[in-house]
Amino acid sequence: MIIGIDHGYYAIKTRHCSFPAGLTCYGSHEPYTRQSVLEVDGQFYVCGTGRQPVRCDKTENDTYYLLTLAALAQEIKMRGAPNESSVKIAAGLPLTSFGRDKPKFRQYLLRSQPVLFRFEGTEYKIAVEDVALFPQGYAALLTDPDLLLDEPSLLLMDIGGWTVDLMRLDDRIPNAATCRSMELGMIRCLDEIGEQIRRSLGLSMTAAQIESVLRADASRMDENAKKIIRQEAEHYTKRLLSAIAESGLDVRAMPAVFLGGGAALLKQYVSAADGLCRPIILDDVSLNAKGYERLTEQMAQKYEQ
Repeated sequence: MIIGIDHGYYAIKTRHCSFPAGLTCYGSHEPYTRQSVLEVDGQFYVCGTGRQPVRCDKTENDTYYLLTLAALAQEIKMRGAPNESSVKIAAGLPLTSFGRDKPKFRQYLLRSQPVLFRFEGTEYKIAVEDVALFPQGYAALLTDPDLLLDEPSLLLMDIGGWTVDLMRLDDRIPNAATCRSMELGMIRCLDEIGEQIRRSLGLSMTAAQIESVLRADASRMDENAKKIIRQEAEHYTKRLLSAIAESGLDVRAMPAVFLGGGAALLKQYVSAADGLCRPIILDDVSLNAKGYERLTEQMAQKYEQ
């Protein structure tokens, strides 16, 4: 069974699940709830709570390994697969650090097989047979190959939690010289919006509240706060497009594909931005995970042939 996992700074995504990339350890004491509770080696963790510090190296502690176990459990449950399963993990890494981090991240996910754990009270025994790793963003684009057919050049923008990964494709082939990774992801955007609201209104709003306004589904909230959130989202979008232009990639000259969690939140602001040649918004937050699975399946088919 192939399970694609997008290990984001802001959220962990699989084909069917998405949850915040937060983890709270309760040690050997059972926490107050069973929801999203992971138990490994007698230690209890609540997954999806809080926000982890941004780390350049995701393998420096056990956080992303434990979140991977939670993601596997949730995806296995959604698929109705056995709790005792062998899986192949399909995952991704940022474009600019892919070659450097690939061996270490692969070994990080392959440790101590099989692994026994409980998630939300259910026992799991998972053997990770292999880990396939791919560049973020490009894998997601392959879930809709028709996007590549009619354009000689295309700009890909994967707006994640901490980074925005950029890549230009020429005749459907990634141009390695154009790969960029900028620290302008949605965590920066949400933090700046929250700070502006505190300065202007004296309110401390949560990221969940701000996100609800960005998705245009907030019904009960201070109207002045909503106005600030929308204004700051527009400013962030303009700053992002300016940074992209400064990197040598012209969004006025070629279609730009926006994807990732940031694309889902900024959909109305990106499409309204002035001067874009043709913005294409892919707002499915699980696209990277689905793309990793698709590429892994294609590799397996070629191997069998």
